[in-house]
Amino acid sequence: MQKTPFKVAVAQHPSVKGDIAANIKSHLKYIQAAADEGVALVVFPELSLTGYEPELAAELALALDDPRLQPLLDLARERGITAVIGAPLKQVVGLPALSSLIISPKGVSHYSKIWLHPGEDVYFQAADQHQFLTFGEHKVGLAICADANNDIHPKNCAVAGAGIYLAGVMIGEGGYPADTANLARYAREHTMLVAMANHNRETGGWQPAGKSAIWDESGLLAQADGHSDCLVIAEAADDKWQARVVLVA
Repeated sequence: MQKTPFKVAVAQHPSVKGDIAANIKSHLKYIQAAADEGVALVVFPELSLTGYEPELAAELALALDDPRLQPLLDLARERGITAVIGAPLKQVVGLPALSSLIISPKGVSHYSKIWLHPGEDVYFQAADQHQFLTFGEHKVGLAICADANNDIHPKNCAVAGAGIYLAGVMIGEGGYPADTANLARYAREHTMLVAMANHNRETGGWQPAGKSAIWDESGLLAQADGHSDCLVIAEAADDKWQARVVLVA
């Protein structure tokens, strides 16, 4: 019996400022497209559910049991897919966390950003726990933007046994060369598949670079352009990774 290839994707996705309902609708479209491609796990950009709008984080922060997440959970269960979606997460005390909501057939969990960018600490509180997802033989470490600017974060994931490192980001043209050089280096140094999901429309006063991409230890496998609505999908077959870009209409 032929083994089904494992597929993971990053979503190059535009977010509407502060409009959670509209963004849930677009996330559903992307998740459906990923499931149609046989993807097991799809990761969205940083704060994709609200846009990268730190000033609105306290107002827009969600709880894990927010009923607005139910359509995402229903689709995850229907299609057997896990989606990692950026959002501010309510805390019992203090500022929200800058988080990724993990929507899977099992329910809703989260990873929260450990390394905040300068200035983000005005709006968010930092976390201190890594989060890993397991799909058969594949262990996945999650990151959010500035996490991946700190060598210790991917190193910790590699030491913990992660062979895949996925980051939801908001990277502009100015930071793109250095940030992606780091991601490519992590893939080489830790023999990991490394991928990042970036915004592709203006958000929070920033102009993102797009160019969501995937690397393995041999180098760049696939990269989106700067503006397309798309998925970048990696597939594990015969002990090698292959990747491609798929447009989302």
